[in-house]
Amino acid sequence: MAVGIFDSGLGGLTVLDAVTKRLPEVPFVYFADSAHAPYGVRTADDIYALTTRAVERLWEEGCDLVILACNTASAAALRRMQESWIPREKRVLGVFVPLIEALTERHWGDNSPPREVAVKHVALFATPATVASRAFQRELAFRAIGVDVEAQACGGVVDAIEDGDLILADALVRSHVDALRRKMPHPDAAILGCTHYPMMEEAFKDALGPEVTVYSQASLVAASLADYLQRHPGMLGSGTQGKFLTTGDPVKVGRGATQFLRRKVDFVKV
Repeated sequence: MAVGIFDSGLGGLTVLDAVTKRLPEVPFVYFADSAHAPYGVRTADDIYALTTRAVERLWEEGCDLVILACNTASAAALRRMQESWIPREKRVLGVFVPLIEALTERHWGDNSPPREVAVKHVALFATPATVASRAFQRELAFRAIGVDVEAQACGGVVDAIEDGDLILADALVRSHVDALRRKMPHPDAAILGCTHYPMMEEAFKDALGPEVTVYSQASLVAASLADYLQRHPGMLGSGTQGKFLTTGDPVKVGRGATQFLRRKVDFVKV
């Protein structure tokens, strides 16, 4: 009954932490492709190849359902995977849609025409590849009209978080917020469009100010997954053991994960 959680590195731990608390009875297999992180500066074809390879590895672990807890993979690879690659008996879900549903106050499966929503000016903070894909704007357009989105490519933030340099990450966050405000001085809401960014959520909130509502994905994805599994219990795979896998240095990756989750985490090299 295992479910797979995939990320290019440690960012997906924000999602793992939330889904584990929401679904404590489900074993989760976490795959960090740390040897190839960050994904945010790679081409779409490269991201697709790396993502499909990782998903296949999670299928081998008995995870018929895999969550791409990586906005870059969700933005650059998921649609292509769903159109031509994923077998009928498997599912791969992204992390954009639950967030957009919350932003537009829609329930899962609401396929009514796009309509005006309360939020009018949205700041999107994401990796360069996610920004270039325009996947967020495309998904938002299916559900809402009249929303102005200004995207800021946050180069360097993921690298700093993966390296454990939170002082540099904080400085980069504030620099990117300043750059965004020069383009959109008064956003109503801000989207942290990378699962690494909730680790710096307080820095984003402090730099944006209390008048900006900050949407972070982890809890929204957890609620959406719980709802999905209630409606599709057959998608729980045959795996029975939770584990942590990485293509990188398992000691280094485990050290970073332990620091974030505040419990000992041992990764296995794949």
